[in-house]
Amino acid sequence: MVRIQRGKLLAFCLCVMATVFLLITLQVVVELGKFEGKKFKNSHLKDGHAQMEAEPLHLHPFFNREGLTLNRKKTLAADSFPIMLWWSPLTGETGRLSQCGADACFFTINRTYLHHHRTKAFLFYGTDFSIDSLPLPRKAHHDWALFHEESPKNNYKLFHQPVITLFNYTATFSRHSHLPLTTQYLEGTEVLTSLRHLVPLRSKNHLRKSLAPLVYVQSDCDPPSDRDSYVRELMTYIEVDSYGECLRNKPLPPQLSNPASMDADGFFRILAQYKFILAFENAVCDDYITEKLWRPLKLGVVPVYYGSPSIADWLPSNRSAILVSEFSHPRELASYIRALDRDDRRYQAYIEWKLKGEISNQRLLTALRERKWGVQDVKQDNYIDAFECMVCTKVWDNIRLQEKGLPPKRWQADVTHLSCPEPTVFAFSPLVPRRRSLREMWIPSFQQSKKEARALSFPVSCPDESSQEEGSPGRCPYTLKQVSIPSEELMLSNCGAGEDS
Repeated sequence: MVRIQRGKLLAFCLCVMATVFLLITLQVVVELGKFEGKKFKNSHLKDGHAQMEAEPLHLHPFFNREGLTLNRKKTLAADSFPIMLWWSPLTGETGRLSQCGADACFFTINRTYLHHHRTKAFLFYGTDFSIDSLPLPRKAHHDWALFHEESPKNNYKLFHQPVITLFNYTATFSRHSHLPLTTQYLEGTEVLTSLRHLVPLRSKNHLRKSLAPLVYVQSDCDPPSDRDSYVRELMTYIEVDSYGECLRNKPLPPQLSNPASMDADGFFRILAQYKFILAFENAVCDDYITEKLWRPLKLGVVPVYYGSPSIADWLPSNRSAILVSEFSHPRELASYIRALDRDDRRYQAYIEWKLKGEISNQRLLTALRERKWGVQDVKQDNYIDAFECMVCTKVWDNIRLQEKGLPPKRWQADVTHLSCPEPTVFAFSPLVPRRRSLREMWIPSFQQSKKEARALSFPVSCPDESSQEEGSPGRCPYTLKQVSIPSEELMLSNCGAGEDS
């Protein structure tokens, strides 16, 4: 009995202690709530919205406050900063406040911001740009910005005047773009002058007993440049070791068979053994230059280049690559390469710039020095960040002009921002329909893209006053006119999109 009474007394004491603990905890919570309420009341907020018009940058400490949920932060940012809406969701982020120097903008892929009063710009990723899905009607204060670093085969519509001129700002491979990405595959001058992978010429001459003078590695076959047709013809005049899916006559080691191994050290060691690399782009466009050129230059191998007609403007020296365009036929190119292969002095002239570590091309040096982004460099912004900040800064420039009662500036792309001619085929290899070959599709696809581009047009004036933007007398939204296109032609325009490898 005594034991039972002691047990009850112990239980009672525990209950009292728990009650006291809960009361103390509740009091602490109440006091903290009062304190937070004072902080909230004394902050820069009014009616739940930040007063950011005068000093927008002062809001940043508030956004780091732990008391706000993520959604609340996004709402406040969208209500306080210019909104940049990624219409093509390249970034995949539903909301992000980014600092661009002295300016800040809210970036999102959430299309519910289409009609938000703070939405100032629409960002498009070129590969996913479609005339069937656009933020219409286009208002006069909406800027459109294009990011397209890829080959025209990913979206030919962009390479026609009615489409490219839709955009106020561009980031493309063209030097004429607002944000040129011409050197997007080149980390810097140090990788060009590096001797890390260089195989001495004496060793290469010895390796020639088992290796061809030329190597070709492509797995994206029959692209618009018709490169496989050229290489196929070239192979009839000179030996070529081909490791890729296209024209393959030599296997890679199993550990390097995956396309992801193209940047592996083992793959580089194989290529570095050769004297010449066939560096053929998948499209012929001014300033469209990929790793096809930079890779052999990094490895100390002479590139035999076909692609950008403006390539001479970007080579590290005036004798660092053999240009296919200077030869009238693959037979002549083969003869020239055989002569260099036999003459060490003439061959050495093509790699002398690398051995001396001298890059004489001032255009290339200036472009690398002045670009506002880096390649595979965690210490620098990437080119997507630079593109976003370019648009953000332009938008803020116009906001400041309007605050002073001045008219906003208007920028517009032109045809030089993406310049690619219609695809052609080599005269010695006319089109002969082959089953399931993309080669026969590129010219019809380009021609079809012209029809789709002509489906877009701007009006000269508003059709009626009801279409005028509220609060902007005399101005009206841009509109787009569409024409019907046969379904069989639309099928052509969607062929072949994808990465080159």
